[in-house]
Amino acid sequence: MRNSRGMTDVSGKDITARTAKACGRIVLGEEAFDVVKQGTCIKGDVPATVKIAAMQAVKSTSAIIPMCHPLLIEAVEVDFTLDEQDKSVAVSVTVRSSGKTGVEMEALTGAAVACLTIYDMLKYTGKSMTISQVKLLEKTGGKSGDYKRHD
Repeated sequence: MRNSRGMTDVSGKDITARTAKACGRIVLGEEAFDVVKQGTCIKGDVPATVKIAAMQAVKSTSAIIPMCHPLLIEAVEVDFTLDEQDKSVAVSVTVRSSGKTGVEMEALTGAAVACLTIYDMLKYTGKSMTISQVKLLEKTGGKSGDYKRHD
């Protein structure tokens, strides 16, 4: 195992426009899905709360992931999609920044926290919800170039 050296030194890198898009999914079950669909959650507006939680998580990533650099976040987009067939919610988070390091961790953190927020808001309906498929979908910018998931 390599000896850990801490945060990556990005002082010599160029500032470039960077984006990352990540997603996550939570299977709710019938009752929780109906609560979201009908907008009757006792804790409030689920999509609006999830969007705020994802944005806060994106901006706080360096506080919870030890080797992440604090970044100037220039834009965050959060999309929330209900899937009637499997009673799930898919959340995608797109992050934009101009800087010396990428925003993949910020997008992934936003997607994970969005799903956790859905769980928290709906746990009174049952605790068997399942969070899965938190993954990076694409990223642009930086030395390593662009990436797009193909599955």
